[in-house]
Amino acid sequence: MNEIVKFESELEFVGDINEYKDCLMSQDNTQNDPKVLWFNIDVPKGHGLKPGDRVRITVEKA
Repeated sequence: MNEIVKFESELEFVGDINEYKDCLMSQDNTQNDPKVLWFNIDVPKGHGLKPGDRVRITVEKA
């Protein structure tokens, strides 16, 4: 697989979407630094993550 980007970030928000999934989001410092990467992704429930946890985001071409 071809890695496009990998970065670590602190979760800012964990939202309850429905009975099957939650939304994980971090916008970090994007307001002040336009080079900062952010994410917003749905994940299956049961992940155990909470705001303040650090996560690693990896995007690869399949």
